[in-house]
Amino acid sequence: MQKDNCSHAGFWITISLLAVLVIASLAANMGLLIGLAAAGAAQGPGGEAEDEFPFFVERWSYGTGTTKVVRIPVEGIIFREAQSSFFGRRFDKVEAVLRQIRAATADEEMRGIILEVNSPGGELTASDEIYEALRLFKERDDRRRIVAFTRNVSASGGYYVSMQADWIVAEPTAIVGSIGVIMQSLNWKGLSDRIGITDTTIKSGTNKDLLNPFRDVPPEQLALLQEVVDTFYNRFFDIVRTSRGLDAETLKPIADGRIVSAEVALKHKLIDQVGYWEAAMAKAAELLGETSLQIIRYEHRPSFSELFASVRSPALDFGSLTRVEAPRFMYLWQP
Repeated sequence: MQKDNCSHAGFWITISLLAVLVIASLAANMGLLIGLAAAGAAQGPGGEAEDEFPFFVERWSYGTGTTKVVRIPVEGIIFREAQSSFFGRRFDKVEAVLRQIRAATADEEMRGIILEVNSPGGELTASDEIYEALRLFKERDDRRRIVAFTRNVSASGGYYVSMQADWIVAEPTAIVGSIGVIMQSLNWKGLSDRIGITDTTIKSGTNKDLLNPFRDVPPEQLALLQEVVDTFYNRFFDIVRTSRGLDAETLKPIADGRIVSAEVALKHKLIDQVGYWEAAMAKAAELLGETSLQIIRYEHRPSFSELFASVRSPALDFGSLTRVEAPRFMYLWQP
């Protein structure tokens, strides 16, 4: 009798699993159909490519003028880490910033950006992409101006992206600086020797497994990595030196990776002004030769298909469990 109950339980478990798979398949197909139906609308109002010419709803934020300036936030760690949804849709916050800058660049009426930076930095490439997008914004129209404004943190990559600004304002309690490059990796050799775990690596060259955590790092490989770090640091250093109009000897003592307060940053000319949001708005108006500005912010209104596709999967992300996170070179303040 007990065996019969077990077989019935197994039968209903199998049926339940099949039902779940069928429902998941139907939902996925529905999401695909909705996505295909909305594909024709996935473009700007003028028929432009959606990613090249993103469309946002403009919300009036501050000011009473007619000269238009947009506030664009750069917040958190600057990583291209896209989050996946149930239907595979991904969100990349670096791309979200770049889309806003592209929209501002394409808008012939846009005269300026107030870049609201609250970031300890992040990946080199992601920081550099934002820096370059801001350069293109000003290159499109030489009358345009950028003001960077920091409430809390503008460090490393966060400071790097501010180097396209014509004026930098930081609140009195802000942290600024951390000009430098970092790369970190764990080494487990001592632990693996103790517990008897060994590593087998088949490689095509001596340096293919740089920073293998199961063996000591030879001095010559450390020298190779240091050379790369120094190259990226020199780029950061030269960008700050040029943007801030400083000579190398003046900048070098403060460009050793340290963070400083807003007052010390002002003393060393890393920023232009200690002040609040009102000071940033006033300076933007002054740079544009206006008494008042119409400051707007961008708002993205997701379509029904986007909302539907953004539903997160309750299942485990097995890809994240098996993915190997390689050491990264970063413009990042990392205590």
